[in-house]
Amino acid sequence: MKKYLLSLFSFLIPIITFAQETEDVGFDQKIDQAFQPVSDFFTQVIFFEIGGIPFVLILLVVSAAFFTLVFGFPNIRFFGKAINTVRGKYDEIDHHEVGDTAAAVDGDIRDTIRDESKEGEVSHFQALATAVSGTVGNGNIAGVALVIALGGPGATFWMIVCGLLGMSTKFVECTLGVQYRDVDENGTVYGGPMYYLSKGLKEKGFAMLGKITAVLFAIFCIGGSFGGGNAAQSNQATIVIKELFDWESTGAGTLVGVVLAILVGIIIIGGIKRIASVTEKIVPFMAVLYVVCCLYIIGSNFSLVDDAFSLIFAEAFKPTAIGVGSLIGVLLVGFQRAAFSNEAGAGSASIAHSAVRTKYSASEGLVALLEPFIDTVVICTMTALVIIIFNFGGFFEYGDATGAGVVIIDGATYEGAGITSKAFAEYIPYSKIFLTIAVVLFAVSTMISWSYYGLQSWKYLFGRGKRADLIYKLLFCTFVVIGAAASMDSIWAFSDAMIFAMVFPNMIGLYFLFPVVKKQLRRYLDAIKLAR
Repeated sequence: MKKYLLSLFSFLIPIITFAQETEDVGFDQKIDQAFQPVSDFFTQVIFFEIGGIPFVLILLVVSAAFFTLVFGFPNIRFFGKAINTVRGKYDEIDHHEVGDTAAAVDGDIRDTIRDESKEGEVSHFQALATAVSGTVGNGNIAGVALVIALGGPGATFWMIVCGLLGMSTKFVECTLGVQYRDVDENGTVYGGPMYYLSKGLKEKGFAMLGKITAVLFAIFCIGGSFGGGNAAQSNQATIVIKELFDWESTGAGTLVGVVLAILVGIIIIGGIKRIASVTEKIVPFMAVLYVVCCLYIIGSNFSLVDDAFSLIFAEAFKPTAIGVGSLIGVLLVGFQRAAFSNEAGAGSASIAHSAVRTKYSASEGLVALLEPFIDTVVICTMTALVIIIFNFGGFFEYGDATGAGVVIIDGATYEGAGITSKAFAEYIPYSKIFLTIAVVLFAVSTMISWSYYGLQSWKYLFGRGKRADLIYKLLFCTFVVIGAAASMDSIWAFSDAMIFAMVFPNMIGLYFLFPVVKKQLRRYLDAIKLAR
């Protein structure tokens, strides 16, 4: 670990020095100017349109609806079983002796079954906490503010719809993540779309297609770990830190980024077990604290809640008061931000869930369907209600014509997490300090989870050696600094492009392999029945 930290400091010291030396010319601005063309390129490539609608959003929504119907609304039917699985009610079926009746329910020959309950590195709850920490991030604070600034209250409705549908997609991809994972001789788990694409499609007779899509996914996932899972998070953390301390220095973002990079670097060296041990403590704490504050604001303005929901429903189907100007525009804003926030369809969460200790892959698929519900239906909706209730005071106009999600309140400009912070400050004393802490915790937890996703993809492409690990982690920490220094507009555009790029190869795997998920779901449900 000392060697790793020395390498990290050595890598970041030139950045710190350069930031200080170029204070008068704006080092943050130099990074942003260099990064903007990269962001623009990927945005144009990934978000190609059909009939004025980005094809990737059509693919996400249609696929989520398809899986919801094919599996008979698993987001509703199995919600209770998902909760019971997380709390350990069915753990005993993972510990039956090899060859017993429950272990053979899928038709395998008794006494010849591998005891998969000993494979894996983390519990159901730890896997869920790690994956939720990858999705519950500043998309819930800054992303929701962006939704409302761009699409008005009506975009919240479509965000919720996307979250509910996304539960089915998440169930399918995380079941496959466990089903096709690799476990080495040391018990270390390697899983995710890279493995179910390459191994699963090979089973179906499409070995070459599997290899190509697996490589593409790994490349895009690395980009996603640098973008949405990293740079976007440090970007929002930096915004609230600078706002809290009224820090306008031209190199402030870079210096904040360096501090965050060192903090993240210390944590991610420990691998999935260290990450899981951190996230299982941070995620419940920060999520509960944030939800309690939202509930306090909503409860304090309870008489306005029905008005807020009325506005959400009215503007969802008749967006007359917003800048995007059409029903399709509102729908797209809501779906895009929800998909970015909960990542259903991107396949990223299956990497974390693949590390679970279980011999029933569908058990973890059921656990995973809780993520979009927690992330989008609960936390994002609460944030939206807080902002809408706040803006009943007429503080800003819905619909930013520039497309950057910037609003003007009392003559000052606010964007992303700054809008949410302003709303909190209206009702909770010293909330700026609280929200700064919340944003930083959300950012750090998301970054450390996404570092694991990206590293797994990096290992798939470049091998599992220590040198490859070190190179990836240094690059990851560099993007922490880039995200802190660059503008929100360029960072979020790049982040969107990288997250949504992962959808294309991942969906190929889901469509080819969903019959495998059906079989594994029957196996798990039968095991539960036999254990009663």
